[in-house]
Amino acid sequence: TFQCYAKPSACPEKALENTPQRISRPPRLQDSLPQSAHDHEVNENSLKRLSAYLENLQKPGFKSLKPTQLVFYVRETDQNSSDGQEHFSTSRFRAVKFTLHTRDLLSTVLYILNSCSLSIEHIQSLNTNVHSQPLKEATRISDRPIKWDKSYYSFTGFKDPDEDLEQVWRMETTLTSWLDNNGKSAVKKLKNSLPLRKELDRLKDELSHQLQLSDIRWQRSWGIAHRCSQLHSLGRLAQQNLESLKNAKGCTIIFTDRSGMSAVGHVMLGTMDVHHHWTKLFERLPSYFDLQRSLMLLEDQISCLLGGIQVVYIEELQPVLTLEEYYSLLDVFYNRLLKSRIPFHPRSLRGLQMILNSDRYAPSLHKLGHFNIVILCYQANLQWFILTKAQQARENMKRKEE
Repeated sequence: TFQCYAKPSACPEKALENTPQRISRPPRLQDSLPQSAHDHEVNENSLKRLSAYLENLQKPGFKSLKPTQLVFYVRETDQNSSDGQEHFSTSRFRAVKFTLHTRDLLSTVLYILNSCSLSIEHIQSLNTNVHSQPLKEATRISDRPIKWDKSYYSFTGFKDPDEDLEQVWRMETTLTSWLDNNGKSAVKKLKNSLPLRKELDRLKDELSHQLQLSDIRWQRSWGIAHRCSQLHSLGRLAQQNLESLKNAKGCTIIFTDRSGMSAVGHVMLGTMDVHHHWTKLFERLPSYFDLQRSLMLLEDQISCLLGGIQVVYIEELQPVLTLEEYYSLLDVFYNRLLKSRIPFHPRSLRGLQMILNSDRYAPSLHKLGHFNIVILCYQANLQWFILTKAQQARENMKRKEE
């Protein structure tokens, strides 16, 4: 009777259909499944995995199964019906989650039905019949896994689990095997790129010397050929309009997505812009330098209002801003401080640092020792936060220096 239940299908609801007619069939799993597309897809995938799990349980010689987590969307049952039967609700569904880790078919089926709140009375009656057999018969069955000969798998067509494990082990990629497989290719690519790398260094040194630049950098990880073409383009512009480019003396040029001057004073050249835009930028550099001096003055005024704490801009920790954008943030914060007039003791916070952020909701203290201050932070909260965290900030800065 148990084989009649288990063998026809690995899915429990199909197995229930094959039980004897004298046993009243309980509500099937498919009767309680939802009709929405998402829930239906989740149930379909879970049924497939459940079927595979049950099939593997019945394979001879199968040693172990990985715990399998399943999710079913099941319609809730009405326990208070007048006829004493369980009726499915027409609207309410609940997600049933459980993990399969049992090693025998009967325990697995019982666990599934219990998890989905389906009847197990007919299974329990079958289970009683199974356990009522003589003890001698039961002791003949060993729990020790059977080790089948290789010829068994060749004859039956079943997969040899040991062979599958060996194949997976052979196919698994390790660092050593990956380096062995790609080492020669890497050396070949490196040798092929050496002439282009030397050309990149030559162009960079020549332009830095010609324009008296502090450095030439790239914001993105462009390829070497792409970088060389950008330096060639800058070199042609230097031949056509050298006087304008001399305004960048002592600056750092960064190839990036847009043209302008960064918050720290680097000249940004947008790689998608034409020479005309670059020329206009170099011609406007003197006005950018004036704005930069105004920005530094604004930082000093904010520092005086906040007890001597230094306002800094850290490229690695803050979003990329142009000089105009950063000045606008400082100006908004400075005007808010002027209106509130937070009472800080003069120079009581000297030696501490802070950065301004517009994408945060509350101030914080960085592990490197600087304050992350929100531009629109409530001023009373700002004063309390800085005063209570000042000592910890000094300790973090000391640890960073050490």
